[in-house]
Amino acid sequence: MTVTLLILSVIAGVLLGKYFGKKEKLAKNLLILSAGFLITICLNEVFPQVYTAEAGSSLGIFVIAGVLLQMILEALTKGFEHGHFHHHNDHNILPVALMVGLFIHAFIEGIPLANEEQELSPYLLGIVFHNLPISFILGAFLFNRKEGKSTTSYPSLLIVALFALASPMGMLLGNYFNPDLQPYFLAIVGGIFLHISSVIIFESNKNHNIDWVKIGLVILGVSLALVMHLFHDHSHVGHHH
Repeated sequence: MTVTLLILSVIAGVLLGKYFGKKEKLAKNLLILSAGFLITICLNEVFPQVYTAEAGSSLGIFVIAGVLLQMILEALTKGFEHGHFHHHNDHNILPVALMVGLFIHAFIEGIPLANEEQELSPYLLGIVFHNLPISFILGAFLFNRKEGKSTTSYPSLLIVALFALASPMGMLLGNYFNPDLQPYFLAIVGGIFLHISSVIIFESNKNHNIDWVKIGLVILGVSLALVMHLFHDHSHVGHHH
């Protein structure tokens, strides 16, 4: 179930990107919505789990490590995760570097999934939600470029397949780790989520006017995550008592 969802979220995103990739506004709006969702998952689900763990107080350093790791990965992906795929010509993004960056990012996100107790955990849905806009951009980038450039020669489908399988592979590896390490991996992913979502949300508008659409989308993303949080808590109460 988990693996299917992870792979489907990438395929769906890529297909949307292939057919609607020219609509940059749509990609941006999807990203903003997912950022609101992601930051809420981060603060409501991931961090409480991290800080209620035994090593809670020392885990903050792993959150910071996640933020720094994401900054390093962005040197490879050139900010692809926040939709910076049109600020520079395609020549600047070396497919190999982009792939390595996206793969590591998705792979690490997959590791904590190995020890999630319930199938449709908020954390999983956070990743799925986050995969959609990135895959949308990936699909637009791979399948909508001007034909005739040498860049179309590398196998786009291989890139999609690698990205789709990265989180499931991380999850597979996670099965071999001691479950006690779970909070540490979650802390690192929390840092990654925090960095990505805050960059998307706080990226300044051109002239710092209030962007109501953006605020609305963030609130919508937050609300979706909160509804899920409440639903998840409610369904959990039955299990525990």
